[in-house]
Amino acid sequence: MQPAGISPSSSPVSESSELAPSASKVELVESDSGVWQLQRNSEPYTIRGAGGIDHLELLQRSGGNTLRTWGVDQLENSPEGKTLLDRSAKLGLNVMLGLWVVHQRHGADYGDPKFLQQQRDRIRASVRAYRDHPAVLLWGLGNEMEADGEDPRIWQELEVLAQIVKEEDPHHPICTVLAGTGNEKVQRLQEHYTSLDILGINIYGGAQSVDQRLAEQGWARPYLLTEFGPVGHWEVEMTTWGAPIEPISADKVSTYDEAHRSQFERGRGLCLGTFCFIWGHKQETTETWFGMFLKTGEKTPMVDAMHRIWTGAEPEHRSPMITGLHSSLREKVADAASVHEVEVTYTNLDKGPLQFEWSVIAETHDRRSGGDVEATPPTIPGCVVENNGDRARIQLPDTSGAYRVFIFLRDAHGGGSAANFPFYVA
Repeated sequence: MQPAGISPSSSPVSESSELAPSASKVELVESDSGVWQLQRNSEPYTIRGAGGIDHLELLQRSGGNTLRTWGVDQLENSPEGKTLLDRSAKLGLNVMLGLWVVHQRHGADYGDPKFLQQQRDRIRASVRAYRDHPAVLLWGLGNEMEADGEDPRIWQELEVLAQIVKEEDPHHPICTVLAGTGNEKVQRLQEHYTSLDILGINIYGGAQSVDQRLAEQGWARPYLLTEFGPVGHWEVEMTTWGAPIEPISADKVSTYDEAHRSQFERGRGLCLGTFCFIWGHKQETTETWFGMFLKTGEKTPMVDAMHRIWTGAEPEHRSPMITGLHSSLREKVADAASVHEVEVTYTNLDKGPLQFEWSVIAETHDRRSGGDVEATPPTIPGCVVENNGDRARIQLPDTSGAYRVFIFLRDAHGGGSAANFPFYVA
């Protein structure tokens, strides 16, 4: 349904919907038995994807074939003078190209005709600008813009935007991404948004049951797992002062593996692929929670896990993997300036030398919702009084407050691992 008095766009519709010679043609094909398949240039295409715009060469070497972006601003990231789409095409990678749909928490008013018109014009211009590039696989129309899913105006506007995208480019399907499946939002979507081709679901702790959750809400069409990874900071146990407890590398590896495999096994015929999160580095609650790479660029065991999933083989060099981080200080309240011992346990299958970096970092005071950009909390100098590799002695800060002990392992082949635990200075 279209809100009264608003035209789909003030820009003229493209005169031709002919497929440009440079463009790829992507289709959804359903068999007589109800099995859905994505086809690119008439060839079957299963998405082995990652969210992010960095480390493209490693993505390709690891067996990935698709990257996911969230907005067109990411496309002009141009190392060595080449755009993201050009670099992707050179590596044989394709892109689910994000078209950002503004969230209400960021100021969007879905009852404001002026805002709606501006967003429609922006979406149309973006599709025109990139539709003919051979690396474009899908349009990612919106990411988690639905909030609780109860405002029908958002679903209705997505229908208008999808029609605009299809007017400009009928040759690449549309995927819209939701934050989980709660509050019957998939059912609500289907009441208003009929032009959607593929449903995308971002989900962490419950990723293994996405197929069941979708079926319960009546979704029987193609879907993608568009973000999956470790259990989220909103899903874990908290300390008494409210600090979420981050899983260690070994536990994260298990959740990546289980999420992907569960949907390929149980979602067969509907699940077109998955995108792990995030193929890069991100500060969200901590600097290590979701990033599959350390801030300094080393790949973690989560990258190795996806290599195994995508190729069926081990990578040439395996990153060290932390299996435990131990201390009497862990998740405790302690006195200022007191000294505590910490120890990390790990596996190092490459058996090469490792660097051990210990640090104390303040708990973030800038925790945001929905993955919005957070400020990086400061590292507290002078706390590591003795570094003996897998063991260290930590002197706590003088200032009362919440902190974390971090350990970073790095090998000689670009591999790394990290873990942390929270503590509180009284």
